[in-house]
Amino acid sequence: MNLKEIKFMKAYTKETQAAISPDKAVELLKEGNKRFTNNQKAERNLLEQVDDTKGGQYPFATILSCIDSRVSAELVFDQGVGDIFSARVAGNFVNEDILGSMEFACKLAGTKVVVVLGHTACGAVKGACDHARLGNLTALIKKIEPAVEAVKEPIEADKRNSKNIDFVNEVSKKNVEMTIENIRSQSEVLKEMEDNGEIKIIGAMYDINDGTVAFYE
Repeated sequence: MNLKEIKFMKAYTKETQAAISPDKAVELLKEGNKRFTNNQKAERNLLEQVDDTKGGQYPFATILSCIDSRVSAELVFDQGVGDIFSARVAGNFVNEDILGSMEFACKLAGTKVVVVLGHTACGAVKGACDHARLGNLTALIKKIEPAVEAVKEPIEADKRNSKNIDFVNEVSKKNVEMTIENIRSQSEVLKEMEDNGEIKIIGAMYDINDGTVAFYE
């Protein structure tokens, strides 16, 4: 899409959703992030989209992201009401509830792509790197710690903590990769849909420094 020719965005319908392929869904997200980083948001009437979606919703993408206040999927991909399903949890990992939500989104509601969106300088990942322990946060941190162990470099203990931002970001990337593996291994529904070409399951990383999203394909 030419950023100088931003068209007026309407809510998706059953027909327009059905016409989107998994590859096209990824392209739509890339285009949206390009608009976001160029500060050229698409024109849309959100209240009109509220009215258009009152009888049903036809999103094209499902995005699992961190609760970080800087990483709202609707904003960084320049999407409107009814365009995407957004699941958020600190550290963007999956559990039974999130997997069930994804299965609903893809199998029953028709989304064409599942994106696991990590981000740089993630606080939850920093906590995992430091093996933080605090109330219910402890259980959450433990779900991210396998990604810490999976990143082998550096080997020096004093460099494997939140003070080393390069290490933190490598763990964030590994966490995205391992989350995708968990989606495929723990959800027969989503794995079958991916194998049949009905959806794509991909990872991405949001850079808090400039707003760009890099997709892992």
